[in-house]
Amino acid sequence: METNQMKILQVGKFYPIRGGVEKVMYDLMLGLSEKGIHCDMLCASTEGYPAGTIEVNPYATIMVVPTAVKIAATMLAPQMIVKLRQIASQYDVIHVHHPDPMAALALFFSGYPGKVIVHWHSDILKQKILLKFYKPMQQWLIQRADMIVGTSPVYVRESDSLKEVQNKVLYVPIGVQPIASDVAHTAKIKARYAGKRLIFSLGRLVEYKGYEYLIRAAQDLDDSYHIVIGGKGPLLESLENLIRSLGLESRVSLLGYMEDGEIAAYYGAADIFCLSSIWKTEAFAIVQIEAMSCGTPIVSTAIPGSGVSWVNQHNISGIVVPVKDETALAKAFKAICEDPSLHDVLRRGSLSRYSVLFTRDKMVEKSLMIYQMVLDMQAHTKSQISIG
Repeated sequence: METNQMKILQVGKFYPIRGGVEKVMYDLMLGLSEKGIHCDMLCASTEGYPAGTIEVNPYATIMVVPTAVKIAATMLAPQMIVKLRQIASQYDVIHVHHPDPMAALALFFSGYPGKVIVHWHSDILKQKILLKFYKPMQQWLIQRADMIVGTSPVYVRESDSLKEVQNKVLYVPIGVQPIASDVAHTAKIKARYAGKRLIFSLGRLVEYKGYEYLIRAAQDLDDSYHIVIGGKGPLLESLENLIRSLGLESRVSLLGYMEDGEIAAYYGAADIFCLSSIWKTEAFAIVQIEAMSCGTPIVSTAIPGSGVSWVNQHNISGIVVPVKDETALAKAFKAICEDPSLHDVLRRGSLSRYSVLFTRDKMVEKSLMIYQMVLDMQAHTKSQISIG
């Protein structure tokens, strides 16, 4: 099949776009449709967004179905089943993004006989009760998939759920458009922290992000350093209390919710971007490659089984330290900031690694190759049946 004749459907998660899974779906849809390949997106509403259809361009449509209820951090949207049954036959490939039990259920009940790609963003780790009930459906999804795509070689190799199906597992690194920061905005941030070595971090204020250890790292830094953490979440109050109790108000700031333009400006202004996460729930961390697109050195953690420290290559794009180790974080910050030659090496390495591996164009091209691969397999099978 010619690529411009393909019809692809991305299925899973939510609209508006908030998390990494949705961003990958959306960016694939945009990237493919901009090449003249028909790619739509089916997802559930969140934050009260109205159900409906959004025409993105002549080759891409977002279909948003209403969310009925949220149980165990999972959005249940029965209309996704109804909608997929109605439209599934229109598509050559359905690309399901995991983990999303609702998307798997919709595929199961759709009766779709065509090719299925499962994008394995992460294992289900925290919701143990959910996994107990969902595991048979997850196993069906794994077996149903013609190809399973991970985001890093480490994660798909180490996932217990994928041990028996490595013969149909590939990986496609997540890719993003380069972050373009406004020069004037970036200059204002640098002026605000004049004379400071600026450490930037970004994400939801939840336990697996390890912000407690990032804050504690400031105890081993002097007042020439300032750590800024962007994002909101349930740990806001406890992290504010920790900062006060340690007397670190002059070295650590919580910025709260940040608009895209402000995020871009901080990426551009920061001396280092830090990812302090401590659990495998952090499977890849798109924020790392966003920072890398700005040439910002990364300090990240060596989370067992995660792709995080594959994304940030030690001594190439940044420094990788043990999890839950505030002393190691502080030592890495000082090593980079107090050695201009090392900072320059890591700055150039960070930008180079982004350009080689983590652009949106590369993610789209590799995904397109996989779609073509599974469709060619289908055509070959049909040909053999015809010859027989």
